[in-house]
Amino acid sequence: MALKFLGTSFKALDLAEDRGRFSNLLKDNNIPYPKFGVVESAEQAIELSQDLGFPLLVRPSYVLGGQKMKIVINEQDLEKHVVDILQALPNNQILLDHFIEGAIEAEADAICDGENVYILGIMQHIEPAGIHSGDSYALLPPYNLGDLVMDQIKEYTKTIAIKLETKGLLNIQFAIKDDKVYIIEANPRASRTVPFIAKAYREPYVNYATKIMLGEKKVTDFDFNPHKEGYAIKIPVFSYEKFPNVNKELGPEMKSTGEAIRFIKDLKDPFFRKIYSERNLYLSK
Repeated sequence: MALKFLGTSFKALDLAEDRGRFSNLLKDNNIPYPKFGVVESAEQAIELSQDLGFPLLVRPSYVLGGQKMKIVINEQDLEKHVVDILQALPNNQILLDHFIEGAIEAEADAICDGENVYILGIMQHIEPAGIHSGDSYALLPPYNLGDLVMDQIKEYTKTIAIKLETKGLLNIQFAIKDDKVYIIEANPRASRTVPFIAKAYREPYVNYATKIMLGEKKVTDFDFNPHKEGYAIKIPVFSYEKFPNVNKELGPEMKSTGEAIRFIKDLKDPFFRKIYSERNLYLSK
């Protein structure tokens, strides 16, 4: 029995998840991304690491929440983690990305009808790249990204949305270093940040996206009028009291169980200054 997909096609979803094919899309459109490779064994991983260079971000394909994702810094850690992944997820391809140290992370959410793109919002993470986006504090709009970086983010978001033939919502994550923007990943679907942006800007973006997915509307049919005043902070919520044995260090594998929102007038706000001052603490491998 054939199943009909509303909105973005299965083909596009699969393309975004397939790191090799997605990287070819980025390459064809002159969009930067970290050096990477795909392996199926520890031996292949060690051989590839000599070309990519440490540190490496190691992750299995087709998983959610950063499951089994880890930053490794030498061959011993790499071999151990690859074996661990293969034991837990047999026959799964393993992705190795050169980890860009000291990068800033940002993400963009957009809505697309296959031809037209509107960027709902761009958020800048407070923690450095390497902590899962679900576990990061983030500000909407960004608090210190210059025009050069913002222009790259907007350009790449619109290009990827069109090339994936997105019909509905899209989330893209970026790593930024030395004013150069790299694509970490793209997800042509609703992200957890969409309701956050919708609440912050007082716009029913999910309703708009649904009408586009149903084929009833185009992006150009909507009168976008976001309420932009001050900043909104995305605050990760953890449930460590319910899971006392969980390692509380943050890293690429998601540990938060929810999120909250806090509105501030400006960057002089004491809460923002506190979390910003703690941004480099305890990044785990």
